[in-house]
Amino acid sequence: MDRPMKQTEASIDVEAPVSTVYNQWTQFEEFPRFMQGVDSVTQLDDRRVHWVAEIAGRRKEWDAEITKQVPDQEIAWVGFGEAENRGRITFEPVDGRTRVRLQLDYEPEGIVERVGDAMGVLQTRVETDLYRFKRFLEERGRETDGWRGQINEGNV
Repeated sequence: MDRPMKQTEASIDVEAPVSTVYNQWTQFEEFPRFMQGVDSVTQLDDRRVHWVAEIAGRRKEWDAEITKQVPDQEIAWVGFGEAENRGRITFEPVDGRTRVRLQLDYEPEGIVERVGDAMGVLQTRVETDLYRFKRFLEERGRETDGWRGQINEGNV
């Protein structure tokens, strides 16, 4: 019997225009620079990325397919493989800053992940990763690059 996925949400305000923040987030291969436990993210094509990360002490690999991407507004995805998940990140201009909101649905596997989930480990990691993203972008003062394409229902 399938259990409902767990959900975590977090947000942060970044001192940069929405286009700059969005552009940086589209640079998936840069994620290991600010996401704890992420070893690599490889862009396979415009819609798919391959992740390698350590979760609860175990190395896991999975692919994520972007289901919706609207420049300067949102990116939604579904992940499948060793770490099933789905999520959505939105970008909202607020007084010259950008509010970044992340929603992540996930399925903890095994006792270690379930105990970590009960202790709020993933929530803390998501909040910390968003803070590290903010710091990464604000210290640079500009994005490393950007992708401005649009994806709707999996179509580029």
